[in-house]
Amino acid sequence: MPATVILQEGREKSLKRHHPWVFDGAVASVTGRCRMGDTVDVVAADGSWLGRGAYSPESQIRVRIWTFDQQEVIDNAFFLRRVEQAWQLRQRLMQQANTNACRLIAAESDGLPGVTVDLYNNLAVLQLLSAGADKHRSKIVWALQKLLPEVAILERSDVDVRNKEGLEPLIQPLHGDIPDEVEIVEHGVKIVVNPNTGHKTGFYLDQRENRLAASRYANQASVLNCFSYTGTFACYALNGGASHVTNVDVSQPALDMASRHIALNGFAPEQCTQVKGDVFEVLRSYHNQQQQFDMVILDPPKFVDSKASLKRACRGYKDINMYGIHAVKPGGILLTFSCSGLMEQSLFQKIVADAALDAGRRVQILEHLSQAPDHPVGLNYPEGYYLKGLVCVVL
Repeated sequence: MPATVILQEGREKSLKRHHPWVFDGAVASVTGRCRMGDTVDVVAADGSWLGRGAYSPESQIRVRIWTFDQQEVIDNAFFLRRVEQAWQLRQRLMQQANTNACRLIAAESDGLPGVTVDLYNNLAVLQLLSAGADKHRSKIVWALQKLLPEVAILERSDVDVRNKEGLEPLIQPLHGDIPDEVEIVEHGVKIVVNPNTGHKTGFYLDQRENRLAASRYANQASVLNCFSYTGTFACYALNGGASHVTNVDVSQPALDMASRHIALNGFAPEQCTQVKGDVFEVLRSYHNQQQQFDMVILDPPKFVDSKASLKRACRGYKDINMYGIHAVKPGGILLTFSCSGLMEQSLFQKIVADAALDAGRRVQILEHLSQAPDHPVGLNYPEGYYLKGLVCVVL
C-alpha cells in the first residue's frame, strides 16, 4: 500500500478541481514510509480520497498528482496509456503543420507531471524535472520505445529547476545512437537542431505557428529579428517575401547557425545580416541613429523565474518594447513575446501599452499569439499557458 498524505482542513478544493499540485503548506501529515518520488495517496482531512501522485520532500510542490482515478495503478501500463494518448494527438497536429517535429509530452497538461518530451524526426529528447518523473524514468523510456521503436532517446534533464526537487542536472543517452544534429522541417522551412547543446531540448518548437504569422506580414519588409537565436524567424520572414532580415543575438554560434539556415533554405547570404551584440544596446544604438525597420520581432528569453523577480522583469520587458517600438517605421509591424509563465497576458499587454506611451507612438493589436498546439494547456492546469505574443501595427 502506498503511503498517505493527509491535507490540512479546507485545503482539498484545488484537488477536487483536478489541479495536479499539492503544496507543502497544505500538508497536515504523512503516514507510512515515503521516499523521494514514491507514489502516495492524497486524502482530505476527513479521510476522503483525492488523488494519487509522486512525493517530493524537498520541493514546495510536495505532491504532483498522477491520477484522480482511485482504481488506476502507476505502473508501465499507466505510462503507456498516457504517452499513447499524447502521441495520437500529436500525429494529427504534425500533419496540420507539415512537420516532423513536435512536443510529444507537455508535462502536467498531458497528465505526466514533470515529464517533457520533444520529438525531432527520429530523435526524442526527454526532460525529467520532478522527483516522480525521475523515479519512473525506466517506465517512461519503455513506453516511448514501445510506441516509437525506431526513435533514439536522449535525456536533457540539465535545468536548474531540478535543484528544487533535490535532483542533480543530468544529460545521458537512453536508447539508440544520438546524432550531433537533426534536420527537421516545419511549414516547408528546414531547420538544424543540436539536441546535445541547444537551448531547452535543442530548439523552440513552441514558436512554430508564430514564425508562420511573421511570414504573413513580411512581404517586401525590412525585418529586425531580435534575440534571433538560430535565425528561424528570419527564414520564415524571407519565405514570406521579406526584402532583408537583420538578426541580433549575443551568441556567435547561434548566429553562425542562422547563416547555415539561410543557405539551407536557398536564400542568398546578402539577404540576411548577422549582428552579434546585446539586444538592449543594439536597439539603443538604432534609436540614436534613427534607424528603423518595416518589421521588428522581439522574442527575448524568460525574464521571470520567480514571483520575486517579476517587478524587475516588467522593467526589462518595458525597456525592450519601448526601444523595439522606436525601431518600427510608421505603419510597420511589431511582433513581441513573453515566454515567462508568471507574466500574465493582461500584464504583458499593459507593459507593451506603457512602452508605446513612453515611445510616443500609437500602437494597435492585430493578433494575439500563443504557444503551438502541440503545447496544449489543460483546463485544470492554467500554468501550462506561458507563451504570450502580440502582432501590432505601430503608427
